[in-house]
Amino acid sequence: MMSELRFYKKISLQLNIAEKQVISTVELLNEGATIPFIARYRKEATGSLDEVQVVAIRDEIERLRILEKRREAILESIESQNKLTPELIKQINAAETLSTLEDIYLPYKPKRRTRASIAREKGLEPLAELLFLQNKFDVESAAEKFIVTDKNVDNIEVALSGARDIIAEWVNENMEARDKIRNLFKRSATIKCKVLKGKEIEGEKFKDYFDWEEQLGNCPSHRLLAMRRGEGESILNINIAPPEDEAYKILEMQFVKSNNAASEQVKLAIHDSYDRLLHSSIESEMRMLTKELADEKAIQVFAENLRELLLASPLGQKTILAIDPGFRTGCKVVVLDKQGKLMEDTVIYPHEQNKIFQTKQTVLGLCAKYNIEAIAIGNGTAGRETESFIRSIDGLPKEIHVIMVNESGASIYSASDVAREEFPDKDITVRGAVSIGRRLADPLAELVKIDAKSIGVGQYQHDVDQYLLKKKLDEVVESSVNKVGVEINTASKQLLTYVSGLGSQLAKNIVEYRNENGPFKSRKEILKVPRMGEKAFEQAAGFLRISNSKHPLDKSAVHPESYDTVEKMAKDLNCTIEQLMQEKELRKKIVLHNYVTEKIGLPTLTDIITELDKPGRDPRKTFEVFKFDESIHEIADLRVGMKLPGVITNVTNFGAFVDIGVHQDGLVHVSQLSNTFVSDPNTIVKVQQQVRVTVTEVDVQRKRIALSMKDNVATTTTTLPKITTNTNRKEKEEKPANDFASQLAALKDKFNRN
Repeated sequence: MMSELRFYKKISLQLNIAEKQVISTVELLNEGATIPFIARYRKEATGSLDEVQVVAIRDEIERLRILEKRREAILESIESQNKLTPELIKQINAAETLSTLEDIYLPYKPKRRTRASIAREKGLEPLAELLFLQNKFDVESAAEKFIVTDKNVDNIEVALSGARDIIAEWVNENMEARDKIRNLFKRSATIKCKVLKGKEIEGEKFKDYFDWEEQLGNCPSHRLLAMRRGEGESILNINIAPPEDEAYKILEMQFVKSNNAASEQVKLAIHDSYDRLLHSSIESEMRMLTKELADEKAIQVFAENLRELLLASPLGQKTILAIDPGFRTGCKVVVLDKQGKLMEDTVIYPHEQNKIFQTKQTVLGLCAKYNIEAIAIGNGTAGRETESFIRSIDGLPKEIHVIMVNESGASIYSASDVAREEFPDKDITVRGAVSIGRRLADPLAELVKIDAKSIGVGQYQHDVDQYLLKKKLDEVVESSVNKVGVEINTASKQLLTYVSGLGSQLAKNIVEYRNENGPFKSRKEILKVPRMGEKAFEQAAGFLRISNSKHPLDKSAVHPESYDTVEKMAKDLNCTIEQLMQEKELRKKIVLHNYVTEKIGLPTLTDIITELDKPGRDPRKTFEVFKFDESIHEIADLRVGMKLPGVITNVTNFGAFVDIGVHQDGLVHVSQLSNTFVSDPNTIVKVQQQVRVTVTEVDVQRKRIALSMKDNVATTTTTLPKITTNTNRKEKEEKPANDFASQLAALKDKFNRN
């Protein structure tokens, strides 16, 4: 318990959050509360901490618990050796990082047979101790006394060499020396990368790193991960080291006490210790630490891109004609009703001259038959050509918007168990077209069915820690789903899985209950779902919506635990809850302080009033139609200097990729994102953002397009009307919770602290 209390104070200082807030948050986490639930419905307990702060507290308490567990294991190990002293206990308990703990433990850590242990077996430790004192004496005469032929100490040099091996180990295991060399690495180390002999052709894609050198502390995550990938593929060799003479000097200043023959032996041992032991040990640490930080940054970039993609503007409940384009095999066409249900599917051949008339008639017929409101076209192969064809159809109602949809991951979904379960009698192309259409209607609901790593955003996702990547991406999906809220009567099992407190089994049970008993009529009915306990209901209820419920609050984000409060407000104003939700003047009469209790404070009451104003509001932006330049269809159409509309498809540390409608994304390098210096592309652009770019370079053969946003405004580039949806929207977007510039600074601080 004492250690936990100590943790709270450390976390409070580390994150600049009041200790009381930290304690309350940790208690809620210990009780099994989810991050979205804590941030949304327990503001009184946490002092209105947001999700980012709650996650930071969780991560830090987990780190400290791991540290404590290792501390206990080390104490137990040293005690078992009968070497644990009061001073050592104090030193171990004071250690703040794992690296410090391991430095303390190193002399006591069970070792394999080393050169130093072999020298000790030969009885040379007294000679090492004598040399280490560095008094003035005849070194050779002293060493001669340790010659023992039976122990393979045949001459003076063998004796001195063995003694130096022991001293080298002492230097390597010295906590102060390791800390000094570690700091030298952080301060002055360079990372050098060379191509392995004979690998020049095979490793062409790593050409930029065939002869590369830079300061380790300045190496960005994407470059480090690229070099590590090259090393992993046996193309490159990486070496991390500070200036050698500086390392020698630091160690000599600590260990060399005199200027005599013994001191010369100590110097030789120091150099050997650094070259053979200390350098490789600290280099391994730096490799692990920089990899961890690079992973963290890359995962954060991936997470931010995914969040933007998941929270992209939904078209809403519209009848959609969705097309998965193709040349040779034709285009798969599906019709989806307002709930995303498949109504009809067929194939059209807009790119075969003898079938053009028939194709136009098919499209016009489907549009008339189902009152189509929008046409979604996948942006893959034949996408632009299909879009041009559809737009050219005479008689196509102008009110039907033709919209290109990013189909990344649609093929993954179409071949998945989820798709086969939903459409067992349809082939993968039909399933892919359905996914494209549904993605237009509601990106979040559709993308949760796809492995986040397959969606096509991020960088080096296969090179980072896969456990941490999955954990972070799952958190982003959970956060996004609960931010928007879920209609329980139409949500898929996959979408329900990410609702706070549910998980896959309860999500499955909800769908089965719904199939057997019909739509849920109230939130209370959710408790009838098998295995739905009070705790799970508490965590989930506020994020689940029932639009047709008799209770008006069931369609809102007001938690059932607060229904009594809203009912009291209505009673005090002598009106119904429906009237309170419909009439703004009534809500203005509410004096929030009159409803403060031990459990409900002003933060929750303020949220309730906001929710009553726009019940079940969708926090996502209103959908806006985007249109590519109609004169551009392929990379050969591009010319340097062209100014074109585009959509951000991916953001990385080195820039942003933009779809300009030519089947090949162009790159806006970080240096071309703005007229001013940009340290982090995420502060300038986001995935799905509509921008205007200038073509600066085109390489048709290598399919590379360089773009610039300098002197261009990163805004929408179309004057087409906004498409209204059947959901309420916030008038102003909330400021993003994550500040990438501060995160990058935090990562650098973490590098220095570790």
